[in-house]
Amino acid sequence: MNRLNRNEAMKLVQRCLKEGQVSFSSHALEELDADDMTTQDAINVLRGGRIETEAEWERGSWRYRVSTPRYVVVVAFRPELNLVVVTAWRK
Repeated sequence: MNRLNRNEAMKLVQRCLKEGQVSFSSHALEELDADDMTTQDAINVLRGGRIETEAEWERGSWRYRVSTPRYVVVVAFRPELNLVVVTAWRK
């Protein structure tokens, strides 16, 4: 998938939440647990957060940081409206 600007990426996050699939990598689940966060916390960040930095290329895909004042959730997009949470942390 091509690199998206922040606005395009946030629109795609919202579309994946409504029409697509959201999955969590095993690393993301470990990090959520380590920071006493739940998958619902991560979903809430995706619903109400903002992408404030440009995408970063890592491990073969563009990664986008969605953040709120308390949390950061990093996502990558896969085909067919599939969003993968790759990591997350509490600020």
